[in-house]
Amino acid sequence: MARARYKQLVDAFAADIRSGVLAPGTRLPTHRELAAQERLALVTASRVYAELEAMGLISGETGRGTFVRETALPPGQGVDQQAVAAGTLDLNFNYPAVPGQAELLRGALRQLASAGDLEALLRYQPHAGRSHERATVARHLACRGLAVTGEQVLIVSGAQHGLATTLMALLKPGDVVATDALTYPGFKVTADAQGLELQAIALTAQGPDLDALERLCQRRRVRAVYAMPTVHNPMGWVLDLAWRERLVAIARKHGLLIIEDAAYAFLADNPPVPLAALAAEITVYVSGFSKSVATGLRVGYVVAPPAWVASIERAIRCTTWNTPGVMTAMACAWIDDGTVARLEQEKRDDARQRQALAREMLEGLEYIGHPDAYFLWLPLPEEVRADQVAMALLHEQVSVSTAGPFACAAPVPHAIRLALGSVTLEELRTALSKVRQVIAHYAY
Repeated sequence: MARARYKQLVDAFAADIRSGVLAPGTRLPTHRELAAQERLALVTASRVYAELEAMGLISGETGRGTFVRETALPPGQGVDQQAVAAGTLDLNFNYPAVPGQAELLRGALRQLASAGDLEALLRYQPHAGRSHERATVARHLACRGLAVTGEQVLIVSGAQHGLATTLMALLKPGDVVATDALTYPGFKVTADAQGLELQAIALTAQGPDLDALERLCQRRRVRAVYAMPTVHNPMGWVLDLAWRERLVAIARKHGLLIIEDAAYAFLADNPPVPLAALAAEITVYVSGFSKSVATGLRVGYVVAPPAWVASIERAIRCTTWNTPGVMTAMACAWIDDGTVARLEQEKRDDARQRQALAREMLEGLEYIGHPDAYFLWLPLPEEVRADQVAMALLHEQVSVSTAGPFACAAPVPHAIRLALGSVTLEELRTALSKVRQVIAHYAY
């Protein structure tokens, strides 16, 4: 049996199990029955089941048969599942930190405690944030090539909340949103909760295919496009000015709202200007301080055209009423005293060091990633299955994400995404060594 045909059968079973066509507990054909049904050698049928079992999708019980497992992956696998067992090296989520951040927090809390307006932080805040804090964020954005007024800034509880309020305010159920074929899982979840239809934009080696977006707009009524032009998650691309200008031209031609996600944009040195600077009248820019400062600092911001500010403010009101005053005050103080700028530079240096280590440890393997990003995309050899690799790594106490949470269209590529920012450098070296060993085991 040709290798491609054999792997197609493994993939078909896996797809049926993940989609629920084959429900947990379903008894599968015996090895001999499968061989007869698919005209396989018995040894090949056994190998199909062996691979599915290694992927965590089925289990064999002596004397009873082979059954679909309750879950495809244990807790901790995939970006949408956060629990990671104690002692596991986490290459699934990024929560980058640099030395001294705890002391910064202690100092900031002491400073707040001595502030004259401390009592004001205990009361409800304006829905979009206090005016002087919105102005502070606007000054921060000027350093990123985005000149806006404080009135265009809305302070939210992290970038994810910013995406949610943007979709709630500006789109309605059934609207079509174009997004990259591989994209941020949190956006997928939010779009699904809002009843939006995501249409995937095909990817090229250089970035999202704008010819594909143009064709999509010609055959469907697309309402918005979600883009990450600066340090794309998960691919790491920093797309050039020509790409950005063409995306803006397509958006204006077809009346698209642009949602620009800049959560990782701080990692890029001197990137092209944001989409929001090229098309301020149709772009909502969303980011925050989770990656650049700390994941526990749930403060983010949305920058919108003036005509849309009131609608997004209403969405903030009906979700959180306002962001926590203490957290926002602390974040803005760190902007004003230069702490945010310093941490961003330290994290750029840290990410560059980790990316260099990853490229050293994975030399000879195909990978995609920006030299300053906190993550790598690792396509697997044709004969290697991503769930198989993820399960084997979990047994080695390394947690990674497969392509599933990122994929917006079938077929889901066999690839893993490595988050580099959540372990020490020595732990990262150990984890990457295990990644290489596991891939080599299944590739040969």
